[in-house]
Amino acid sequence: MKFKFTSVVMMLFLLSYQLSAQEERQKEKKLVFIIVDGIAADMIPKAKTPNLDLIARDGDFTEAYVGGVKGSYSETPTISAVGYNSLLTGTWVNKHNVYGNEIKQPNYNYPTIFRLFSNDFPEKETAIFSTWEDNRTKLLGEHLVGSNFLKIGYAFDGFEKDTINFPHDPYREYIKNIDIKVAAEAAAYIKSDAPDLSWVYLEFSDDMGHGYGDSPQLYDAIAFEDQLIGQIYNSVKYRQANFNEDWLFIVTTDHGRSPQDGKHHGGQSDRERSTWIAMNKKANQYFKKQIPAIVDILPTMVSFLDIDVENSVQQEWDGISLIDKVDAMYLSAKLNGESIKLSWKALTEKDAEAKLYIARTNNVKYGANDDYELLGTALIKDGGAKFPLIKKSENYKILMVTPNHQLNTWIIN
Repeated sequence: MKFKFTSVVMMLFLLSYQLSAQEERQKEKKLVFIIVDGIAADMIPKAKTPNLDLIARDGDFTEAYVGGVKGSYSETPTISAVGYNSLLTGTWVNKHNVYGNEIKQPNYNYPTIFRLFSNDFPEKETAIFSTWEDNRTKLLGEHLVGSNFLKIGYAFDGFEKDTINFPHDPYREYIKNIDIKVAAEAAAYIKSDAPDLSWVYLEFSDDMGHGYGDSPQLYDAIAFEDQLIGQIYNSVKYRQANFNEDWLFIVTTDHGRSPQDGKHHGGQSDRERSTWIAMNKKANQYFKKQIPAIVDILPTMVSFLDIDVENSVQQEWDGISLIDKVDAMYLSAKLNGESIKLSWKALTEKDAEAKLYIARTNNVKYGANDDYELLGTALIKDGGAKFPLIKKSENYKILMVTPNHQLNTWIIN
């Protein structure tokens, strides 16, 4: 009798565990990312940020960088809209082509997270909450041919144009009031309607940096933005507690500040390139032991949301996921006589192989695909390889395919 009772208890336990695991797998995945403008990594420990601290305790926090590879073809201005688009597309400026806040000619052949998501899940809802209307109309390219007539489900933006409700004052208090309005709407809408993919943009911290530099005003602004982030995070936690939903919540910034006084940005100083990432999920070893980049956020979002992305798009990403296994980073290439020499930083000690490919065209820039030829294979842990260069060209694109992801680099003559 005792044996039968124990067996029944074990069966019930296993059934309960299986049902719980199945329920976890079936949770609806949703995502919010917040860009809070112009906060260098060294400023976070000096400001009151209890909500960022809470997010980090729930998940992880790291220093990060923007600006591409300094001194190379991918060097990217540390300017706001440029940083936003690096996050949105997972590429540096040499690809997405947004060089300034004027957003003159974005290259929509490098699709944003919103376009990738809407292509795969046209029935799901997207939302944007922002000071600037340009974030939606120019960067995301809503209703434009280049973005395949992307439609954002819910847009709450464009308040910088509203001089009636937000009269422009020299102390930029109107931007503070816009941030309050944007965050309140984001928190309320996420709590009630739970869009599947949301972007929230907050600006006031950058304005205080430009106006006052390293100052009490700037650190007060960071604490103020942290409170707004907390409002939105509370809505996400409410949804997770009351609905069968699994949320990824990411907060980052678009650039750092000038080393002299913190008033400016746009250059390639370490402080202007220095940013950070906070998220409510435990990250991988790459996130914990290396310094990731803003371009790593897009592959992370794609992975979490289970978006099916064409390989030709993934080949162009300059970032790698912060939540999946990562085999290598920092792929670089250079010509060495009649050979091509490749190097990378290995993040695995296993005897795993990578396949190395080369293309002599950049057709993706014009909306077409490139033809890659196999150079050969190499052990990832070796950190490099050398291959004969059979055909010569003005420029080369190199692709490294590992068991878990891809890396790319260019050689520009």
